[in-house]
Amino acid sequence: MKKILSLLCLCSLGLTLAGAALATEFSADVVRKGMGRETTSKVYIKDKKVRMDNLAGPMGPGYNIVRQDLKVMWMVNPAQKSYFEMPLQGMADVTQQPQGNEKMPGEVSRKELGKEVVDGHPCIKYEINYQFGGQSHSVHQWIAQDLKLPVKTAAVDGSWSVEYKNINKGSQPDSLFEVPSGFQKASMPGFGPGGMPPGMRPGKGMGRGMGQGMGQGAGQEGD
Repeated sequence: MKKILSLLCLCSLGLTLAGAALATEFSADVVRKGMGRETTSKVYIKDKKVRMDNLAGPMGPGYNIVRQDLKVMWMVNPAQKSYFEMPLQGMADVTQQPQGNEKMPGEVSRKELGKEVVDGHPCIKYEINYQFGGQSHSVHQWIAQDLKLPVKTAAVDGSWSVEYKNINKGSQPDSLFEVPSGFQKASMPGFGPGGMPPGMRPGKGMGRGMGQGMGQGAGQEGD
């Protein structure tokens, strides 16, 4: 069960960090580094909708869609024409990452460290301390002044980082954020009705797990 949760949290983590520009429309490549690995995914963002295409995952190649307007996340498997559905309760707060200089959820302090260029974008670099899941975390964040978006976020200890590259601002098709017609809804093994693990109430354990995953670094699993 813990391994399943870790895999789900890892998939959600990519979407969590990809949601840094809610209320803005764009597509980009997302490069995630952590635990000695580097992965690149394609992300599409439109208002409160986020989609991330993954070359690999717990179900194989596919994509994940976060719909904050519907309070749901879909994990889509095109090869099997199926999808899993999970409620966003307990995850909604961490999918609402800030724009520009807005505070992160649970932010305690923010310190400007200077100016740097990231992927061709002039940025202001910050050190941000925040509380999540009962723990303290510290990250560096680079806010692109031309885009007014955080184009890179990294753990201060260097254990993980997430960076946008090849950002293309512009309208995104609504069809990107819908499960294709004819795909069958499947049940996640070991999970109860509503997509939650047995004994876990909506708004409880999943949010805490994601917070821990963010602090540990992308790709790290529990025992």
